[in-house]
Amino acid sequence: MRLHIAAAAAALLVSPLAPAAADSAPAAARSPATTLLHCGHLLDPAAGRTLGASTIVIEKGRVVAVESGRSTRPDATVIDLGRSTCLPGLIDAHVHLTMQFGPTTYGDQFRLNPADYAIRGTVYARRTLLAGFTTVRNLGDIADESIALRNAINSGLVEGPRIYTAGEPIGSTGGHADPTDGYRLDLAGDPGPMHGIIDSPADAWKAVRAHYKLGVDVIKIMPSGGVLDESASGDNPQMTLDEITAVVAAAHDYGYTVAAHAHGAEAIRRAVLGGVDSIEHGTYMDGADMALMKQHGTWYVPTITAGEFVAAKARVPGYYPPQVAAKAAAIGPKIMATAGKAYRAGVRIAFGTDAGVYPHGDNAKEFAYMVEAGIPALAAIRAATVNAATLLQHPDELGRIAPGYRADVIAVAGDPLADVSLLQQVGFVMKDGVVIKRDRHVTGG
Repeated sequence: MRLHIAAAAAALLVSPLAPAAADSAPAAARSPATTLLHCGHLLDPAAGRTLGASTIVIEKGRVVAVESGRSTRPDATVIDLGRSTCLPGLIDAHVHLTMQFGPTTYGDQFRLNPADYAIRGTVYARRTLLAGFTTVRNLGDIADESIALRNAINSGLVEGPRIYTAGEPIGSTGGHADPTDGYRLDLAGDPGPMHGIIDSPADAWKAVRAHYKLGVDVIKIMPSGGVLDESASGDNPQMTLDEITAVVAAAHDYGYTVAAHAHGAEAIRRAVLGGVDSIEHGTYMDGADMALMKQHGTWYVPTITAGEFVAAKARVPGYYPPQVAAKAAAIGPKIMATAGKAYRAGVRIAFGTDAGVYPHGDNAKEFAYMVEAGIPALAAIRAATVNAATLLQHPDELGRIAPGYRADVIAVAGDPLADVSLLQQVGFVMKDGVVIKRDRHVTGG
């Protein structure tokens, strides 16, 4: 540490006399201020159409114009993406960037520190960004370490998607949010509102205010049982309507949206009546729930990928503890059918995958699962762009390639409307006007 400080001090002392340092500022000032992306095609999910050859004009990390053909500017940097299709950077509205479940997870929690999860998160974040997801909503972590990851990405210290994080989830004692489920009694203790565990409306207000103090961006609640915790039920209601209503009232006071993990129909009903902004998973959602969600304008985030993954791993002996495997086998296979029914019923759908339940970087598999469920490719892509941006409360800067929007652009070598699996092969990624990835198969001719 002392050597680094000494070196920095020496640099400060000599920099006024060093020609290289004196020349660096003018060189930066002379660097091109405009970037032109030449796209073979441009998919506009908001308008539901694919344009021909187009030029995206970018300045200071924002789109300033979208022009037909291959336009030019004096002294601009030109990036030729050949005949590839450009589209907005993708948004995954349900990830867990600082964890990744596997056979050792249930033992790791006694061996790994929050710093270990945070450092692993830097790797998972970069994989997610390279897969074309420039923005994510992080819905739950171990010890608020995703807040530090978000800050490090925003500061430019590490590469990753733009993160809107919930920190620790909020739920009831012994419920899906309780991190001590399955612990022996002397280790379990009695976590309370400071760690998101509530058992009354008063606790709910305390928990939300504690999250505000820590600097979260969104609130996540667990009103139903879940698959991967070590309790018995994956779908029983675990929060009262009064508790949910109190969380939502407190969260909305602070400008937060509320995402509700909910598998069971009764938990979904309570969450919607309590005023949550989105239902995550929604496995046992019935027709009455769907009608109620439409009435309240509640978003649905299906996470089909996670369901398919846990159902497959439940068949692998020893991958999950026995009670977890039983829940995974029962719940996982049902999510795809629910997603198709919800789409046909007209429920608003935003894209989310529950990455971290399955390996990070495979987020785009969700598109193929959505299409298999009966959701058209355009609707699936719209769910991951304009819809997700609306759910995140940033519809005026995310999810579209249009003047004033952040310059988040990806490209694939082909037409994703004809073959949505192409989104698993993103060859170009730009976030805030900075090129993160540029593969040969999307450039040239």
